[in-house]
Amino acid sequence: MSMAVLKKENIVLRASVADKTEAIRLVGNILVEQGYVEPSYVDKMFEREELTSTYMGNFIAIPHGTEDARSLVKNAGISVVQIPDGVDFGDGNIAKILIGIAGKDNEHLEILSKIAIVCSEEENIQKLIEAASEEDIIRLLNEVN
Repeated sequence: MSMAVLKKENIVLRASVADKTEAIRLVGNILVEQGYVEPSYVDKMFEREELTSTYMGNFIAIPHGTEDARSLVKNAGISVVQIPDGVDFGDGNIAKILIGIAGKDNEHLEILSKIAIVCSEEENIQKLIEAASEEDIIRLLNEVN
């Protein structure tokens, strides 16, 4: 049986971070602490960010490792960090929801497509930003079938 891709322990609500670096580290460290990835995966998240920003628009950023970081993933998982005040992801892009992704095989593609569907509705993004509990976030991201 594989680990849950998204569980309460993977979510941090009402986070406050100084900058993008701290934000990505927070998202990555959740994946490390919950046993989804090796610690060095976080470095690969920064490497990926250098190549091209993982800011997706609509207050959402999806930090993840580079292609060659797959060997550092033990189990597919996602982490969610809610930053109500936002964090600058460069070029004036403000991220308020960060979704860290650890992809094993192609499981993460399914996760990504679900997230894309949820985040294509602005009201859903607002609900994620305002969610008061981890359960609310899990429910929002699981509503899509």
